[in-house]
Amino acid sequence: MSGPDPSDARRADRAPVIRGSVRLPESELRWRFSRSSGPGGQHVNTTDTQVELLFDLDATRALPEAWRRRALERLEGRLSDGVLVVRAAEHRSQWRNRQAALTRMAALLAEATAPPPPPRKPRRTSRGAKERRLRDKKHRADLKRGRSTGRGSADGW
Repeated sequence: MSGPDPSDARRADRAPVIRGSVRLPESELRWRFSRSSGPGGQHVNTTDTQVELLFDLDATRALPEAWRRRALERLEGRLSDGVLVVRAAEHRSQWRNRQAALTRMAALLAEATAPPPPPRKPRRTSRGAKERRLRDKKHRADLKRGRSTGRGSADGW
């Protein structure tokens, strides 16, 4: 009989944290690689360094149900058939692009699953604030009124 694979525990530790103890499971991530565009040396044009990370948000069981619904709603414009795609091609190394894509995916999901801010409580404007506004308004009107010299003056104003 074999026990749990220690490499599974190490892999789980490397999985990016979304929020709290919720992590992106590596088993639910799909990777695609293609050639990056842009400048590079002789070797860079022949290697697949651009990374696409795909996460099926619609079918995942890694997120709590409320978080999943919230993320589906907030990321609706970025989803393709319920799948969230993140691309990274800024580095010349595939490994660094993979790290960048993982970090970006975790940050995107953390923001999308965050609880909504508490509702704003309307407050009344203080009497002092109203008085200051009216005083400043009157002062500005007096300034402008003092600038006018009447119609038909010699300088055209």
